[in-house]
Amino acid sequence: MSTNVSSDKKRVYLDYAAATPTDPMVLAEMLPYFGDRYGNASSMYASGRRSAHAINMARTTVAQVLGCSPEEIFFTGSGTESDNLAILGVARANTAHGRHVVISSIEHKAVMESARQLEREGFEVSYAPVAKNGIIDLDAFERLLRDDTILVSVMYANNEIGTIQPIAEIAAILKRSHAQKRFPLLHTDACQAAGFLSLDVHKLGVDLMTLNGSKIYGPKGVGILYKRSSIQIAPLIVGGDQERGLRAGTESVPLIVGCAAALRRSHDMREEESARLADLRDHFIREMHRLIPEATLNGDPLIRLPNNAHFSFPHIEGESILLMLDREGIEVSTGSACSAHDLRPSHVLLALGTDEALAHGSIRFSFGRATTREDLDHVMTILPSIVARLNSLSALTAVMPTIATV
Repeated sequence: MSTNVSSDKKRVYLDYAAATPTDPMVLAEMLPYFGDRYGNASSMYASGRRSAHAINMARTTVAQVLGCSPEEIFFTGSGTESDNLAILGVARANTAHGRHVVISSIEHKAVMESARQLEREGFEVSYAPVAKNGIIDLDAFERLLRDDTILVSVMYANNEIGTIQPIAEIAAILKRSHAQKRFPLLHTDACQAAGFLSLDVHKLGVDLMTLNGSKIYGPKGVGILYKRSSIQIAPLIVGGDQERGLRAGTESVPLIVGCAAALRRSHDMREEESARLADLRDHFIREMHRLIPEATLNGDPLIRLPNNAHFSFPHIEGESILLMLDREGIEVSTGSACSAHDLRPSHVLLALGTDEALAHGSIRFSFGRATTREDLDHVMTILPSIVARLNSLSALTAVMPTIATV
């Protein structure tokens, strides 16, 4: 947060895709486990059994939302860890069945870097292309599948541009093309989808799903991995029998309890809140096109999360817009929060065929429970002048070499 913002400025937070505040009701459920309910869940005495029961109840809550068995739910330290565990764990445990993996070209870096690690270990990775609207090309995807493909990972909803992928259709392709085989398995990173889209793992047809607490008004530092019971997976963290031997380490009971409570509450609010945010999103997009006609919306205009509006602004740097908005008390992102200090253009935008220069001038606006129409209208009283000022500076910089040579 900028330290140059005066206290009297209206503050508008529009980066809910990066982090959400912890819901007060969720925090209330967590607090006892920071206090007198501190027992280690692996202990056999009463306070340990109470902590173990709290974890089991949290596991049951998550399973009810996902429509699976509690034994298929595992708690980790983050969504990134869950992605790593799914990709690396499945691949390493199933080399006898193949060494080929397919992921989409716009995955979160947690999946991308896991795939690159597999490449260093001798696996082959194919990257499924997306159309200009950010939706996976299903025909091209199907052509990448091979007899030795053991895993497919496609993000349910993209963290940068908000596009929603046809996960159930991908599952149907895998079932049709490999009808008599156990592989390939299908993993989806659903961290951004939680609270907006159905997470029913059977309707989606997925074998593994990643979720985390920080995107659903729960605590940071906790993730979830759904793993179908018949799947073999190699642990990343060893040293204890926690999480049925899949993830060693003393469980953080308050974070687990909070994550489950947040998922349940987000699930219960899903329809009403999604409709409200979709109205705000569409209003914001219309205002952007009206007041800054040169702004380009990235991703499909309709098949996108209700809280995401991602724009590119020609001839100017996204970081400049971000910093000038921050001085006005408005907090946004240039893309993935995990890459906030990476000045390279977004691999997601490049995969859409976006020009590299235009990709540099991109801003993600993501909305949440506290966002109002007044907030968005306030932003649009400030943003056009910022864009105009940066455009004029860009034009001046462009003519300076000409002036210097006269």
